[in-house]
Amino acid sequence: MTKKERYEKVIAWFQENVPVAETELHYNNPYELLIAVILSAQCTDKRVNMITPRIYQDFPTPEALAATTPEVIFEYIRSVSYPNNKSKHLVGMARMLVNDFNSEVPDTLEELIKLPGVGRKTANVIQSVVFNKAAMAVDTHVFRVSHRIGLVSNSCTTPFSVEKELMKNIPDELIPIAHHWLILHGRYVCQARTPKCETCGLQLMCKYYCEKYKVSKDTPKRKNK
Repeated sequence: MTKKERYEKVIAWFQENVPVAETELHYNNPYELLIAVILSAQCTDKRVNMITPRIYQDFPTPEALAATTPEVIFEYIRSVSYPNNKSKHLVGMARMLVNDFNSEVPDTLEELIKLPGVGRKTANVIQSVVFNKAAMAVDTHVFRVSHRIGLVSNSCTTPFSVEKELMKNIPDELIPIAHHWLILHGRYVCQARTPKCETCGLQLMCKYYCEKYKVSKDTPKRKNK
């Protein structure tokens, strides 16, 4: 199977079987999503969703968050990973939004990554989810799933190299939803330690599955139980 064929088949399967795919982080506006994504670094969305309602309620605007201190925010987020750094990032982010961006979340990579706590991955999430731009955020799920399926080669050893390869082969209009397809597939099916290959609909399109079970592209697909 050529790379082009693999991409076409994988995209077609997701379009048919997962027509709706979106972030599992809870938010009501770009500012709230920015808070949630910063908190989600090396932390589960489930945990983030447990603590953000109080933050959204008590600090509903960038001005409110900018007026507080990292020490105060720490008490709200102490159950997430790296609360010390993230509390500083959140307050710093809010202050920069107020001072440099008229309290509005910017929509470009160049401006987003200026914000404390915002790297390329976080910036791409905001661009994709909020502004529906063709931006591919590569987290651990996207990185793993892309390699296992065979969407990217083994030479793609960094998140940025995976991002470039996916961007090159996925139509621009599908990149925002493709980001979620890969994340959700990695979270619930193609898991790190115990991938659910037996029930995965991508079996014969997946390089990992075909190599593991010595399946040729012409072998009839195994029926899921």
